[in-house]
Amino acid sequence: MTPQFELETLKIRLADARWAALDLRVRVQRALRQLILDGVLAPGLRLPATRALAQSLGVSRDTVEQAYAQLRLDGYLRRKTGSGSFVSPTIGASLLGKHSHGLAPVSAQPVALSVRGAQILASGGVLDQQSVKAFATGLPETRAFPHDVWERLRRQAASGHAAGVLLHGDPQGAEPLRQAIADYVNLERGARATAGQVLVLSSTRQALYLCAQVLADAHGPILMEDPGYFGARKAFEMAQLRVVPVPVDAQGLCTASLRADTSGANTVYVTPSHQYPTGATLALERRLDLVAWAAERQGWIIEDDYDSQFHYAGLPTACVQGLDARQRTIYLGTFAKSLYPGLRIGYMVLPPALVQAMTHARSILDGHTPQLDQLTLARFIADGHFAAHVRAMRNIYALRRDAMAQAVQRHLSHIVTAHLPPGGLQMPCLLHQGRDELETIRLAAQAGIVLPGLSRLYAEAPARGGWLLGFAALTPHEIGSGIARLARALGSLH
Repeated sequence: MTPQFELETLKIRLADARWAALDLRVRVQRALRQLILDGVLAPGLRLPATRALAQSLGVSRDTVEQAYAQLRLDGYLRRKTGSGSFVSPTIGASLLGKHSHGLAPVSAQPVALSVRGAQILASGGVLDQQSVKAFATGLPETRAFPHDVWERLRRQAASGHAAGVLLHGDPQGAEPLRQAIADYVNLERGARATAGQVLVLSSTRQALYLCAQVLADAHGPILMEDPGYFGARKAFEMAQLRVVPVPVDAQGLCTASLRADTSGANTVYVTPSHQYPTGATLALERRLDLVAWAAERQGWIIEDDYDSQFHYAGLPTACVQGLDARQRTIYLGTFAKSLYPGLRIGYMVLPPALVQAMTHARSILDGHTPQLDQLTLARFIADGHFAAHVRAMRNIYALRRDAMAQAVQRHLSHIVTAHLPPGGLQMPCLLHQGRDELETIRLAAQAGIVLPGLSRLYAEAPARGGWLLGFAALTPHEIGSGIARLARALGSLH
């Protein structure tokens, strides 16, 4: 080691903030190892004696001795009796980040993926909005969330269950939360559920993936609304299912088309409370027809009730699960829309015949949802905070929906027609004939505005494009200014 340069370099490496929490011995070992890997300390180079290096670094000799010992065990150093410690002369060029002759850099080599892996890569995944931007969809208002109440209940849950929350939990979910969910959906959604039928999960997409794995064979068909939820289609495609579209009209899923299907599918995915993205509510006669279809086909209904709490035109229609005496309906719910997305808690209410299979599948996938979060949420629901929060948000979102409709009418009526949804967190807007959806999205992006397009939610491109504008996470003022800014961005379309 040349005395000055490498010593100073070593001191700089030791000061790396990433290693600040590490034991001093480990920091010395890590810094020396990195200097070797970077080629600063070349193979065969003699290192200073431990006493001399310790004095130069201002550390104990024992610290340096332990660092050297670990580096020798790992193969980076060799000790010659009577001569000292040397960088191993056998460290290869590839380990040092140098490419051997004739070999392409690692980054340039093609990656061999499975057929499934290649399909997943090509799909582009699902991009969740990680910050509030006009007019991203599916985002609730998080600024009004009662953090103080939540944290108090979290502390109570932690102290009340002590060490138990630090262990693995029941794959089906914590019993207090399962009971709270069952009580809630029975009271508020007209379901027929017991705690034993509830499976606590991390998200709706996880629920959909489990359904695809358990209910359908690879490359088999599954029925889905058209247009429909993008995340659902991606979850089914990742499970290697063939998505068969079923048209939607002003009354929701067209059950006549469902009955006319000849694909052989026995499972259908629906959003009956607020069809995604049209906002239509599935008519009662179609709900009954849907239940009858599942019974006749010995099939399954996947009912995604993602935001039914937020209904603004009268009372919400009871869920399909409560109408299904044959128990062929799998009910999906989430707290991402009613509370906040980062909570990562959703659930399924399962027919008794599916509970064990779905629980086993979930145990293989990711084990369980963090127990402390589950127990906190159970208290939040049981103490009435959840119902109070939903009521408050329902009133707020109704005002914001109306503010969105008024702003679109005021500033963009020459470009789109807004359709007032009876519920939900977003508003569909159809472009006037001759308007290009991709062009409006491009111009909006230049102005920093997110315009979720409608066309990607269809199996085939629709005759008219449009947008799905999220309004729940924005105040009326933010909605008005955002729409005005969008109108200016689209000024060239006049």
